[in-house]
Amino acid sequence: MQKKVTIGSVTFGGRPFVFIGGPCVIEDRDLTLRTAERLVRITGGLGIPFVFKSSYDKANRTSISSFRGPGIDEGLAILQEVKNALGVPVLTDVHSAGEARIAAAVADILQVPALLSRQTDILTACGATGKPVNIKKGQFLSPRDMVHAIKKVESTGNTDIIVTERGTSFGYNTLVNDFRAIPIMREFGYPVVFDATHSVQQPSAMTDRSGGEKQFVVPLARAAVAMGVDGIFMEVHPQPQSALCDGDNSLSLDDLPEALAALKRIGEAL
Repeated sequence: MQKKVTIGSVTFGGRPFVFIGGPCVIEDRDLTLRTAERLVRITGGLGIPFVFKSSYDKANRTSISSFRGPGIDEGLAILQEVKNALGVPVLTDVHSAGEARIAAAVADILQVPALLSRQTDILTACGATGKPVNIKKGQFLSPRDMVHAIKKVESTGNTDIIVTERGTSFGYNTLVNDFRAIPIMREFGYPVVFDATHSVQQPSAMTDRSGGEKQFVVPLARAAVAMGVDGIFMEVHPQPQSALCDGDNSLSLDDLPEALAALKRIGEAL
């Protein structure tokens, strides 16, 4: 039997699927709040449960000169404003055990980045907060390997766990999706999310930054919904061409309503 993970009015493992979205990184307060407000309107109009995502720090940028975000204190303050103003759950990345304890004061879901999905101290620290934990599958892991990351969080007594598929390394600078990962990871008993944005990322492909093939974001998301996934993760931005992180694989806010409407129709057809 698959467990459901509920945060307020949002339930992972129910229907329709949950949408997780927002700018990759918090660029500034105004853009974050404006984007979150529009996402609430779009998802609310379609009746799709929504969790806002943005990171206070992107600790794994390709270049030392890449924008990382405002930092944990300012970033969490902005995420708290999003919660207060719009009443939506928020999700953010954590990069260390110490960050997990701090971020848990604001974030409704703590996300373990793919590159850290084997790090025992981070996984157990996130679990010990009692907050739901979203574990992104490492690009270097098979879906069956994720059971070990899950057990690390479970060891703390926390069973509010979500796992996310985000592609698998295929040679250099390329990711591919094996959609068997969705039913395989669902066998562990927890909701599974599909990250359509990072599945089309081309890591470090632009010399000093990552590229992406955003034209495949929506087709891959459609396939994931058809596979019965419990959530769709997309990074979205008002102007992806000027985004400070992951613009090459972020969906434009203007394109989101049509994309989500199509995904919802597929989900309803199941």
